[in-house]
Amino acid sequence: MCHEADDSLVRLSLALPDEAATLSLGARLAAVLQPGMSVWLSGDLGAGKTTLARGLLRALHYEGRVKSPTFSLVEVYSFSSFNLYHFDLYRFADPLEWEEAGFREYFNPNALCLVEWPERAAGCLPAPDVEVRLAFSGEGRVAELVGRTEAGRRCLQRLVV
Repeated sequence: MCHEADDSLVRLSLALPDEAATLSLGARLAAVLQPGMSVWLSGDLGAGKTTLARGLLRALHYEGRVKSPTFSLVEVYSFSSFNLYHFDLYRFADPLEWEEAGFREYFNPNALCLVEWPERAAGCLPAPDVEVRLAFSGEGRVAELVGRTEAGRRCLQRLVV
């Protein structure tokens, strides 16, 4: 694991040798994220975005099936004090589809938003607190995490402790 900080960003690089490590990263994120935050999940098809989301949801004690919202565009998971919205924007052909879908209201203080394929709505999405980029690395993956806001930076600093 590498940790790099400057005045504006906190960056982490984590090796994820297998699916269990990706699920574990999701669980670790669940422990530091809070309602009102948004997380962008980027990476090629099969890089582990939905697996990471599944690990996060399992750590929040969600027992049901966790699937990629590729066709529904968003899956809603209700918890006692907040909703988690898991978006998949893969099918968007134009960033303006984000505006037309009416999802902006989902980004609020009582919600945690995970967004797969955020680049498909470039310039329209609310800024992320944390960006996670998953990439293939040998037989496993590597996760590059960046804290983009003060809340995101605090989360990533707590993640490395």
